[in-house]
Amino acid sequence: MLRISGLDVSIGSVSILRDVELDLPSGMMAGLIGRNGAGKTTLMRGIMGLLPARGGTIEFDGDVLTRIAPHARTRLGIGYLPEDRRLVPALTVEENILVPAWALGLPNAEARWKRICALIPEIEALAERKALHLSGGQQKLVAIGRALMCGTKLLLLDEPFEGVAPALSKRIAEVIAGLKREGLSILVSESDLQHSASMLDRVFRIERGEVSVGSA
Repeated sequence: MLRISGLDVSIGSVSILRDVELDLPSGMMAGLIGRNGAGKTTLMRGIMGLLPARGGTIEFDGDVLTRIAPHARTRLGIGYLPEDRRLVPALTVEENILVPAWALGLPNAEARWKRICALIPEIEALAERKALHLSGGQQKLVAIGRALMCGTKLLLLDEPFEGVAPALSKRIAEVIAGLKREGLSILVSESDLQHSASMLDRVFRIERGEVSVGSA
């Protein structure tokens, strides 16, 4: 489903990713494991088109993403959870999750909202609460729900456990495992395998912008 070949990404004049190769088949979950600054977020942003590729290709479900505008990539069924969540503090949980549907003009937003609530029941309970008043773990769950609004095939989860209390980290791991059982392809980045080792089908190690196949 997701195939990256020879990908180079720079930020300004600084080369961050070099000749990245990564293969994620449909329905599988992979970990992108590396220390802070290794290039995990840059790779996620490169897949989404938020950083341009200097070389190489990114293919998704038969489409060459490097030829597709960033906003159009979400229409292909890709959902993205940024490391810093990027919720709008003054909007409610429901409004934050519906933002992608409004921006893209999705005709089935209500059905998608109901599916997200079924997959993550906490979201329905928090629906009317402003994002400003949520804990860090609750915000992560809401951001995962927002990623699901577009992510019907592939989810890119950047550090979903970062800064979250242990109890909610466990719940987030349960939610992600449930999404895998739904048949979604998932790429999750972490600094180590503390939370996701038992869920992963394969592991990619990233160090100084270079990716290698690792082991759990």
